[in-house]
Amino acid sequence: MSEKVVVITGASSGIGAALARNLGSKGYAVALAARREDRLRQVAAESGSHALPIVTDLTQRDQVDRLRDAAIREFGHVDVWVNNAGRGITRKVIDLTDQDLDDMIAVNVKSALYGMQTIIPDFCERGEGHLINVSSFLGRVPLVTVRSAYNAAKSALNALTANLRMDLHPMYPGIHISLVMPGIVATEFQEVAGTPMRSGAPGAQSAEEVAELIADLIEHPAAELYTRPELHGRVMQYYQDVAAFESQLG
Repeated sequence: MSEKVVVITGASSGIGAALARNLGSKGYAVALAARREDRLRQVAAESGSHALPIVTDLTQRDQVDRLRDAAIREFGHVDVWVNNAGRGITRKVIDLTDQDLDDMIAVNVKSALYGMQTIIPDFCERGEGHLINVSSFLGRVPLVTVRSAYNAAKSALNALTANLRMDLHPMYPGIHISLVMPGIVATEFQEVAGTPMRSGAPGAQSAEEVAELIADLIEHPAAELYTRPELHGRVMQYYQDVAAFESQLG
């Protein structure tokens, strides 16, 4: 196929589903992964003539390996792998249980790690490829403390992404590693996390808007993408003077 082949995890709703539809409309081949078969098949039906739904529990390493194998078997290769699966909860640090933290690490960190470890060797063999990890602005700035475990997990994902990029760059300049950091996005994330978002919440982006930015990132790879420019400014303010920044929030 002449167009790129893209694997998208967490593709049954939200940013992943919007990205599948966006890329499918542009002629990309897309392999779509999530647990909810009915939702996944519906998104695939909306994502062009080269969309392959693959029911996958992304917290299971062997299933992520099978996702890779199915995509390569169907399309011959993978050009871009988007680790988009994620989930939040509503807990302050003092209220976290062991299970809360384990769940956030499994969904937001381990699923992405499995994706990285299953596709990067293939990219290295081909000498090219693009891995995109969808994180969160909250992985860098403690603006929403009830997302503590989610924020910690995304911070870990940020670190893994940066370290992988540094590891690969000297020997594999044709492999791109990107980190995407949205702010508030109007998806079912808030409801699943236990804090439904009010309609028209200030600063919320649509999933389609974020998807278009990721689609552009695929065509123009970069190390990091904040989906709103002002988010980068808030991060810079935080690290320039943590105490001053946090005192303004209290």
